[in-house]
Amino acid sequence: MSDPTPEGRVRSERIGRVLKITIDRPEKKNAFSPTMMRQLSDALTELDRDEALWVGVVCAEGANFTAGLDMPQFFGPKATNKPLPEGNVDPFGMGVRCRKPVVTAVQGIVYTIGIEMMLAGDIVVAADDCRFCQMEAKRGIAPLGGAHFRYLERAGWGNAMYHLMLCDEFGAAEAHRIGLVQEVVPAGQQTERALALAQVIAANAPLGVQVTKEAGRRFIEAGEAAAIAAVPAIRQRVLNTADAAEGIRSFVERRSAVFQGR
Repeated sequence: MSDPTPEGRVRSERIGRVLKITIDRPEKKNAFSPTMMRQLSDALTELDRDEALWVGVVCAEGANFTAGLDMPQFFGPKATNKPLPEGNVDPFGMGVRCRKPVVTAVQGIVYTIGIEMMLAGDIVVAADDCRFCQMEAKRGIAPLGGAHFRYLERAGWGNAMYHLMLCDEFGAAEAHRIGLVQEVVPAGQQTERALALAQVIAANAPLGVQVTKEAGRRFIEAGEAAAIAAVPAIRQRVLNTADAAEGIRSFVERRSAVFQGR
């Protein structure tokens, strides 16, 4: 049953060696509030630190994975965004990363941070009704949670720039073609399949799995470090612009934005 609180919640459940982490705000298309972001970070931190847990599965209640951030709560005049506790796992993998493997199950709307969260994990199972979109440039800003380099890692330059610059919506078949997801299943079966994959992984030697992830991460760390280091300058450059303010206003007012390039 979904939490009736307006801020939504992220809850977790232990299934043997697997931690199932569920985004639970379906009435708002699982748009993230600051409280939910903190809860997701706490759950991933639990997965990372508890040696009895070997694999994580991130999934969502309802018809959609997430519509992204609840923007007024993060960027509006009444924003309540709070920094994560020091040492907590960053859901976007831009700071502390989870050492354990993470399988993400996505369905329906998978916008902006939804893509960045799934790419911060390791394996993605997508329902065949998925609608992906990295639309930040339509809002006068830019991706700040890793899409600017993880798209490149998974999809290559041309595919990455195509979708990052067009801000277009595309389906599960295209996401699979370019490598953003690893499996496509009928809608409604994505979480079950992700849990099944997690159980297969959990049957393997946990240290062997973890060092495999660690070794793979080290291979691309130097490039990621440079990309992550560029984010503060990107943030400063785009968030303080008239276009960013217009993008947020147009979103709240449900109209097309009129950008001026300043």
